[in-house]
Amino acid sequence: MGTVSPRAVLSFEKWKLEPDLEPDSEPVTYAMQCAVDEETSPASEDWVTPQDWVLEHCGKHPSHHTYREIITRPWRAWRRT
Repeated sequence: MGTVSPRAVLSFEKWKLEPDLEPDSEPVTYAMQCAVDEETSPASEDWVTPQDWVLEHCGKHPSHHTYREIITRPWRAWRRT
């Protein structure tokens, strides 16, 4: 029986990661999440909807003072040539 030797081909490529600013990219959206009960505002392309949600949520739950900002930003990865 002959000897078997493994072979591998390795290809190292450089990749770049950056925010997707192309005209057809998904929009950046904003939302707020209550840190107390983890309820989340609707996502919006502007700040008004999440901020209004926080103020309404505070009014309904006076002990809820802490919130998280959630930003969804599209990114893209591509190989450098």
